[in-house]
Amino acid sequence: MKDSKIAIIGCGNLGLTIARGLIDDGFEAKNLIATRRNTGLLKDLAAKGVVVTSNNNEAVKSADVVVLAVKPYNVEPILKEISGSLESGKHILVCLATGITLTDLATWSGKELPIFRAMPNTAADVNESMTLICDSGASVSQRNAITQLFDKIGTTLYIDESLMEAATILGACGIAYVLRFMRAMIQGGIEVGFDAKTATAIVSQTMKGASELIIQNGTHPESEIDKVTTPKGCTITGLNEMEHAGFSSALIKGIVASYKKIEKQ
Repeated sequence: MKDSKIAIIGCGNLGLTIARGLIDDGFEAKNLIATRRNTGLLKDLAAKGVVVTSNNNEAVKSADVVVLAVKPYNVEPILKEISGSLESGKHILVCLATGITLTDLATWSGKELPIFRAMPNTAADVNESMTLICDSGASVSQRNAITQLFDKIGTTLYIDESLMEAATILGACGIAYVLRFMRAMIQGGIEVGFDAKTATAIVSQTMKGASELIIQNGTHPESEIDKVTTPKGCTITGLNEMEHAGFSSALIKGIVASYKKIEKQ
């Protein structure tokens, strides 16, 4: 993917996050093309050398990989708009929108293309995204290329298309759930005596450390919890109080409710 040109169509919050993550990882800014109706909102990318335009067709013609970073309701009209510029044998199509199937994308593009659905999250901005991917009509080399692309902004995992909506909830919406948990921890820290800045620093590093324990050790969260819960100790007292208040149940209910919301769309 080093010399490939990538067009990010509809470069809003997620598109910006991906573009910044790619550039921070060393991807050549000149090989990125970003489109948006109001190009003034992309001036920070332009300053870094990214080609910025409001012309989607021109962007597609100049690219090898076309990333649709638009809202789900905009995917069909934009695909039909750029269909004439998409070329079989040249372009790889990647869609980041929730709820749009590979079959939809193939139909609306009107071309025989390798097509990918990808669900990154906003941690791409710091090259720590969890990106879930599925594809249709892609070769092994094309799968490797798209994996390399998203590996530049974090970790990539291939899943079955039937799990893509669930991936949206756990991986993309999950960022908000984790941040809300962190906010609550920070508020608790303030109540027990820390100023907001110090509490934020403690909670952020603690969250990072907890994640690395699971990632690097390959352990289950409960086994790591057992290591810090002693009989009659303060940790188990706090955990039990949270569970009595429905902590785990509330989180699970929230995840399931979000999933049902997607299913209805």
